[in-house]
Amino acid sequence: MEISPFYEKSIECMHCKKSFTSLKVRTKSIKIEHTESDFQPIYADQHVNALYYNVFVCQHCGFSFTEDFNKYFAPGVKEHLNTQICEKWIPHSFKTERTVFDAIQAFKLAFLCATIKKEKYVITSGLALRLAWLYRSLNNYNQEIRFLKIARDHYMESFSNGDYSSTQMSDVRVMYMVAELSRRLEDYENATRFFSRVIENQRVGGEAKLVDMAKEQWELVRAAREQVAH
Repeated sequence: MEISPFYEKSIECMHCKKSFTSLKVRTKSIKIEHTESDFQPIYADQHVNALYYNVFVCQHCGFSFTEDFNKYFAPGVKEHLNTQICEKWIPHSFKTERTVFDAIQAFKLAFLCATIKKEKYVITSGLALRLAWLYRSLNNYNQEIRFLKIARDHYMESFSNGDYSSTQMSDVRVMYMVAELSRRLEDYENATRFFSRVIENQRVGGEAKLVDMAKEQWELVRAAREQVAH
């Protein structure tokens, strides 16, 4: 009997505390063919796209979140979520297999919840970036660019206030993201500035792969700037 690539995970909603189930992809079913320069994973089997299942959507109250959300709710936030999300929520479930459009809806809900909840910029930038990837997979250039810009701006905020410090993101990685997303947005000034900072970091050691990627992407920026100059 063939084992499904999916399994059901029981989740407790961070907001209303009720339980619901959500599909996840089994680790051994995730086959990544390659990774884009902004870390978008390209899956060998598009039907088993782990990205689609990153967001947990509570079927009871509509609060949507990822494993990276902070458990803490600041005073007044829950009331705010109730009026903006829960009272408008028509109960429905995201617990079956998701399409790209389901995934987009789930990520948009999570982005809205994260914004109301005042999650760190390093969290909201990641959600916006994944929305850009989902639109990229649909060849929807305008929406891809829209969310790349939000992601880039939030990474810049995260970098300037250091809110990534207790996460898996290092300062070099945040700088790289600002640079690469700026390059994709044709903001060559910021791309040059931040790629240079990543490359300067090689003297400190560590993150060697990121430094190499930055050098490759910096060449693309240089070529693009020369083209613009002519």
